[in-house]
Amino acid sequence: MTLVFDSLDGALFERAQALLDEDWLARDAELAPVLPTVLARGVGQDWHKAGTFRHHLVGVARSLTLWQQPREVRLLGLLHSVYGNAFVDLVKFDPASERARLRELVGEGAEQLVYLFCIRSRAQFVRRVLEGAIAADGSVLLDEQSGTHRLEAAEVAAFLVVSMADTIEQWFSWQDDVYSRFPAVAERPQAVHWAASLWPGPMRPSGRMLHQMAMLGRALHHPALAGLLPLPPVFDGCRATLSAADEAAATSLYWSVIQQDQPLVDLDVATAVLEQAVRHNPWIGEPQMVLAQLYLSAGRADDAARAAAGALQQFCAWGNAWDKRVAWDAWVAWTRILRQRASEGGWPERLDKLNNLALRP
Repeated sequence: MTLVFDSLDGALFERAQALLDEDWLARDAELAPVLPTVLARGVGQDWHKAGTFRHHLVGVARSLTLWQQPREVRLLGLLHSVYGNAFVDLVKFDPASERARLRELVGEGAEQLVYLFCIRSRAQFVRRVLEGAIAADGSVLLDEQSGTHRLEAAEVAAFLVVSMADTIEQWFSWQDDVYSRFPAVAERPQAVHWAASLWPGPMRPSGRMLHQMAMLGRALHHPALAGLLPLPPVFDGCRATLSAADEAAATSLYWSVIQQDQPLVDLDVATAVLEQAVRHNPWIGEPQMVLAQLYLSAGRADDAARAAAGALQQFCAWGNAWDKRVAWDAWVAWTRILRQRASEGGWPERLDKLNNLALRP
């Protein structure tokens, strides 16, 4: 069966290209005024999952910018954990005394979203959505220790989009282990397996969270939520589903090639394994990108061009890497080289020449 790859959306690529520059945030008229205050709170020095807290906040804001979200939602992404929350003990603004300071900085609407995102149970919110417990009016009822709280439709839509961006920016196998079965987080501590806690671990991509993100995206099509926010351009405009089994299979197949569990002297086996990974999960770029390189190495330039275009489309749709071993902009850069070489020819015949590849204007 012929493998089908998405074509590259030129407008989406143009938006993504503008965000490849590390200084993009400093030039953003809506987010730049907030940046100095956030940086002054030491976010560039705090650890956070696959990088620093600054990397995380900026990465979430980058996806939301790529997804053309309104100002208040993008500010929520940039500030989404600054009051701390149940999973991140990084209180950069004291919610008891500094809400007025943040309100003055970003406005009442954006600050209220940040506050609610920090104090409400994220795990329970995700559980409610996955259970289909969105009311007819688009609200979600949370039953917390402090009482019953209702998130209104506009808040639910914002939390869905930001939760998707938050998850794709940070989640990899280390969190699959330490937050096993999220959002079904145990009320009592789970049994401790310290071998699984050695950060950052093998840095295998998550085998379970894209399935959840697809379901969160689908929830944006709820009749009371539809049209409240631009739909992220992932999972075919949040219309497609991804089963847990397909995600797990795709991750396992991809990682078997990355770990060189498949023979690479002859490329047919590794190529077939990656093709199957893409069939299971066509919504991420990394398997398609590696497949493009295998195609190029085998002299299959036309197939490589299609696979590289498909990979670039997925990278531009997410604005963050699924495979966290290198940063998003590095994945994009290498994919562009593969695409250019597939179109123009000239893939190196010597291994050492790979080190000399550069994108030509």
